[in-house]
Amino acid sequence: MSKTWFVTGTDTGVGKTAVCCALLIAAAQAGLRTAAVKPVAAGCNGEGYNDDALQLMASMTEVLDYAQVNPVALDAAIAPHIAASLEGRQMQANRLAGWCRGVMLGTADFVLIEGAGGWRVPINSRETMADVASHLQVGVILVVGMRLGCINHALLTAEAIRRDGLRLVAWVANQPGPRMDRHEENLDTLRQLLSAPLLGVIPFLPHRQAVEAATYLDIQSLLQ
Repeated sequence: MSKTWFVTGTDTGVGKTAVCCALLIAAAQAGLRTAAVKPVAAGCNGEGYNDDALQLMASMTEVLDYAQVNPVALDAAIAPHIAASLEGRQMQANRLAGWCRGVMLGTADFVLIEGAGGWRVPINSRETMADVASHLQVGVILVVGMRLGCINHALLTAEAIRRDGLRLVAWVANQPGPRMDRHEENLDTLRQLLSAPLLGVIPFLPHRQAVEAATYLDIQSLLQ
């Protein structure tokens, strides 16, 4: 089976997809076959495709059908469980995990499972995206959006990951907008308090250039 990681964020809009694309490109440059799954995506175009899922497809080496990459594509760009309810659809963590395993058992060496929003985003009245990661029992990569409040959000997310019985294997500092005040001081605090390797610090890239973002990453700790 491929090496697989679940990618979560400290909040929505912190750049999970951009970081996933950069990680996929970095892995491909290291000679690995890559794939990604975004099991739930809320917010689709008129043809039923989600932009984040399309970006993942463009960044990975393996050729997969759209439905394999994004099995649950919801129209409205709102909380996934609300969007699903509006469409009369039901999501279950074990079924979402099953779709992910289908890709994990495929031809890729390096697979990313991208969550939706943060760690505790609900998918139904009982389960959250964290339950999908728990079913898969894979390591977690945390994308920290470098903006005011990031230290608290990062520490709470790391604590929740550990309490759910999973391991925070690495984190990425991503600047989703103009550089925050006291960026270096915030980064140093996170380095001291997050007990996992830092894969890289990605600056604000307004056009989401995944190839450029990959140059800021060092993924060797994931490949050992």
